[in-house]
Amino acid sequence: MDNTILTVSELTYQIKTLLESNFPFIWVEGEISNLTLHSSGHYFFTLKDEKAQIRAIMFRYQAQHLKFRPENGIKVVVRGRIGVYEPRGEYQILTDFIEPKGKGALQLAFEQTKKRLEAEGLFDPSLKKPLPLLPQKIAIITSPTGAAIRDMLRIIDQRFANLEIIIIPVRVQGAEAPEEIVAALELVDTLPDIDVVILGRGGGSIEDLWAFNDERVARAIAKCKIPVVSAVGHEIDFTISDFVADVRAPTPSAAAEMVVEKKERLVAFLDTLRSRLDQGFYHSCKACKNKLEMVQKGLLDPRKKLTDLNLRSDELAQRLEKLFFQNIQSKIEKRKHLVELLLFLSPTKKLQNLKEELSRKRENLETWISWKMERCVRALEKSMAQLDAASPLNILKRGYSITRTWQDKKIVRDARTLTLKQELNVKLYKGEIFCKIERIKKD
Repeated sequence: MDNTILTVSELTYQIKTLLESNFPFIWVEGEISNLTLHSSGHYFFTLKDEKAQIRAIMFRYQAQHLKFRPENGIKVVVRGRIGVYEPRGEYQILTDFIEPKGKGALQLAFEQTKKRLEAEGLFDPSLKKPLPLLPQKIAIITSPTGAAIRDMLRIIDQRFANLEIIIIPVRVQGAEAPEEIVAALELVDTLPDIDVVILGRGGGSIEDLWAFNDERVARAIAKCKIPVVSAVGHEIDFTISDFVADVRAPTPSAAAEMVVEKKERLVAFLDTLRSRLDQGFYHSCKACKNKLEMVQKGLLDPRKKLTDLNLRSDELAQRLEKLFFQNIQSKIEKRKHLVELLLFLSPTKKLQNLKEELSRKRENLETWISWKMERCVRALEKSMAQLDAASPLNILKRGYSITRTWQDKKIVRDARTLTLKQELNVKLYKGEIFCKIERIKKD
């Protein structure tokens, strides 16, 4: 038994060598999940079935050649080789080819593009521009060597000769075709007086018609300011340009017939319009003549009308003069009434009344104040007499005195509260005396 101890790096390297040497290229079927489109353009996803899953990656330089856009839930068959990412010890499929299972890549890409552009509103019928009745200048974007251009030129010449046609040659299949078609549509918008554009080619396989399923071509058609007729392939062929264009023609020949009416039919239509115009003009003139005759019969002598108008004018003038004087008289009477009312409500008279009332109230107030003062003086004199009678000074004046203990000045009412040698203060009517107790007689 080999007891060699390996480092993680050594073990991972051996696993990497073993896997990559035994699985150089493999085909794997599974369902896409956890799909991520990195900003670098790489696709990271997981392939899974009912029991297992494996990581996978497709680098940008291989992903840019895919005919469809990978999505979660799509069952696919991938081709690649097993690779081991040593820093994380993970193995994955390095994918270089993806194909939808059960449906071709081109068909799936067609459905994806159609669904995406329809969601953006590029197929909205309200955006479709109407075709002109008789275009004077037609631009045809197609291959200059195909049978389609010969058929369209022949039919246009048969239906209405001498129309101006501008042919913008482009490739109608191959990798370079979408860019040339987009450039041609942008060029058409810059040309003067173009009335309608026919974009077409003959029939072919889905690969041959794929340029007209390109998203860039679809957006260029939608952006074009001139009505665009899409005439790609046979009647059973449908491309993205058919849905975006203003009108879809089943074939290039049908497009020529839809854009240009037959000259004979237009001439017949003009003859019909001319006949209808002549009849309408005749009937209109006849109706005007009959109306004029009826008006002439009912027209009165203008002098009588003028006389009536003069009488009416005089009557209205008299009524106006009468109403004017009545209005003036009414204004005079109203003014007189307002003057009388103003004199009655004059503030001068009202101010005089207020002055007289104020004078009366002042006299009443002065009388009341004198009476009140006299009563107060009498009451004060009476109170002063009563106060003077009860004043202790009057009692002292009659020979009485007030004896108080010294310091705290408490009035002495009972000899039993005193002690020998205690100092006393005696309040006389005039002056005070201080003395000490030599003897106390308590009875």
